[in-house]
Amino acid sequence: MYRIITKKILNPTVTQMEIEAPLAAAKARPGQFIILRVDEEGERIPLTVAGTDPERGTVKIIFQVVGATTELLNRKQQGEYIQDFAGPLGVPTHTEGIKNVCIVGGGVGCAIAMPVAQEFHRLGARVTSIIGFRSRELLILEDEFRECSDSLTVMTDDGSYARQGNVTVPLKEMLEGGERFDMIITIGPLVMMKFVTLTAKPYGVPVTVSMNPIMIDGTGMCGGCRLTLNRDGERITKFACVDGPDFNGYEVDFDEAMSRGRMYFEFERKAHAETCNLLKEAK
Repeated sequence: MYRIITKKILNPTVTQMEIEAPLAAAKARPGQFIILRVDEEGERIPLTVAGTDPERGTVKIIFQVVGATTELLNRKQQGEYIQDFAGPLGVPTHTEGIKNVCIVGGGVGCAIAMPVAQEFHRLGARVTSIIGFRSRELLILEDEFRECSDSLTVMTDDGSYARQGNVTVPLKEMLEGGERFDMIITIGPLVMMKFVTLTAKPYGVPVTVSMNPIMIDGTGMCGGCRLTLNRDGERITKFACVDGPDFNGYEVDFDEAMSRGRMYFEFERKAHAETCNLLKEAK
């Protein structure tokens, strides 16, 4: 059992928790993830490590309430326990030799992008961050990004805060203005990462994307998290849990990934509604 040390509501649908998990806290690096179960009957879900405190033995997770499991997790309170917390899993984000990096985060993907930006800042790289949200109400982690970024641009789709537009707008302006990043790292909705990659392509800047497909065991055995990459004229299969979650954005078949990502949308929505109803009846 793993104790919830702190719980913080970041916006109406996103929650941050610190979980007491000393072994994971000692080993986890930016870009890696954990898999948890809320209770003995629960499903396994992957969540990215949003920060660690090895001295306290805690791992920070940030999640969006979208399905039955995240609804149950969100009902847990500080001091309570979750059943399983396994990790770290996956390959850490590559940082060696990168001195000028652009971090592009969208929505709850900013929870994954934030520790990556913090790590580059710690290593002395120049960090340019662009973060985007649908509206001001959904904004998260602005202060944290500002602390670790040499330059921060905040975008909202509806213009309710900062600049109006999507994250590709300032990215294109920077690239057109002569900015030459060693790497662009983008984390967020698949469609956002696709268009960030397309925006960067004419300028020849390497793009890393963080993929979070359907995942079950986290060890590469189930095949649920498979991705298709187009590499040197060949289509090859990789698994996000063991080969990623970071991949070369120019190689990812985003259309296939988006199609697979929609497979369980209705099931997830229905399961969330049923769980909410059961919890209401139990009161």
